[in-house]
Amino acid sequence: MALPITAAGFSWTHTDRDQPAVGPLDLQIVAGEKVLLLGASGAGKSTFLHAVAGVLPEESGEATGELLVGGEKPDPRRGSTGLVLQDPDSQVIFSRVGDDVAFGMENLGLPAEVIEAQVPESLHALGLDLAPEHPSAALSGGQKQRLALAGIHAMAPEVIVLDEPTANIDPASATEVRDAVLTVQAETQATMLVVEHRVELWTEHVDRVIVLGGDGIVAQGLPEQIFTDPDLTETLIGCGIWIPQDSPTPRRGGAAGIGGTSGRLGEVLLRTDRLSVARPRMATPAATGLDLSLSAGQALGIIGANGAGKSTTALTLAGLLPEFSGQVLAEAALREGAKRPRPFAWPSKQLAARIGMVFQEPAHQFLTSSVAAELELGPRLAGWSAAESQARVDELLAGLGLTGLAQAHPQSLSGGEKRRLSVAAMLAPRPRVLIVDEPTFGQDALTWAGLVEMFLDALDHGSAVVAVSHDLAFLEAIGADLLELGYRGHEERSDGNKSDSHVRAGERGE
Repeated sequence: MALPITAAGFSWTHTDRDQPAVGPLDLQIVAGEKVLLLGASGAGKSTFLHAVAGVLPEESGEATGELLVGGEKPDPRRGSTGLVLQDPDSQVIFSRVGDDVAFGMENLGLPAEVIEAQVPESLHALGLDLAPEHPSAALSGGQKQRLALAGIHAMAPEVIVLDEPTANIDPASATEVRDAVLTVQAETQATMLVVEHRVELWTEHVDRVIVLGGDGIVAQGLPEQIFTDPDLTETLIGCGIWIPQDSPTPRRGGAAGIGGTSGRLGEVLLRTDRLSVARPRMATPAATGLDLSLSAGQALGIIGANGAGKSTTALTLAGLLPEFSGQVLAEAALREGAKRPRPFAWPSKQLAARIGMVFQEPAHQFLTSSVAAELELGPRLAGWSAAESQARVDELLAGLGLTGLAQAHPQSLSGGEKRRLSVAAMLAPRPRVLIVDEPTFGQDALTWAGLVEMFLDALDHGSAVVAVSHDLAFLEAIGADLLELGYRGHEERSDGNKSDSHVRAGERGE
């Protein structure tokens, strides 16, 4: 049975902030209603979802007003609310996928035979045709997101709360995941709250759109009213909302087009020789046949379906995973005194000075207690002067839209803010090679454009960028060549093997 959600003057404020992270909110969501929650990055969307699920830690902030789910204060112990978070890694509990799916049902006290029958059904419903014994550690970020959704599918809760459920899922599969979520909702008639920057995925499938701003609700109504009302267009654009049928506009090279940038490519920095990649302890490679050359000023986008080996390839190029076979080799321009050509063989100090890596989970790499200190750390370790470091920090804070949060703890930021900070912290010292995994995750249209400009600046200063991304508009905007993993148009190689990758030039005519 679905439950209603009621907020009366509800707000929540982090302990280190003066302004609420969300609210004050006054709203009524009726039982069984499907709501799309929109707003700028940092407007409090995720905070509100966590509050509805009853998982906001009391020691981290203070709530005011009242929030009720089914007429009671939210309590995760009741099992009435299913929550899917932004960070897929934070939702994986057990070493086997079947145990993860079963966990919620076990907490609800369902009979063992019911659980055993439901696990494969829920895995299949979310496109995870894996044995229940399959290791969770072998899943990609997008597959972990599907696993979390499978756990919700199995529980059949009365309230479904989804925080960017398709953010780490390839575009071809995003519709399938959305449809699986809607199937669960239709079967249970659960109340559904979804935060999603892919607005067009949901507009035809929700009953209401609620737009959050810094001081509460900016607008709410039927989707067709919100997105066709000319009086709201400027407000939506100001909130950075991706208006359906709008497309991102920044392009590398301006009106002259991306092709004009090819002449600015510099020396080769990194190359691979018959590279195959794999996660630790895996007997078979995730991707094979990679022969790449990465030059200064070049952007390379790694694309492909979830599980194709994109993140594994990125980590291997970054020198953080050993090659399964073949080699990753740094050329002289990148080595600059390092004795060995393989980045994986470099000590951490040599590696960090040459190749910056932004992981898929941004919160895992913060090392300091404030936003400003996080941005200042890289330049300081690289030997920049105090004045140079401060100027760089100020520049990045302004570009990120985080100037007002300079002294906030990185872990208190929203998901989108954490992503921008993690990218900027690696960009700060201007490494020769920057490798990023889903850099535009959780961004609104305005902060997306800011990230594009930051990457264009890095490329123009001679850095090479490798970006794992499902965001093809972003890759186009930075003029990236594309490496497509899992490509099915295989070509026979001279050694008789078949490559499972395909390199396509961007818009440079290369």
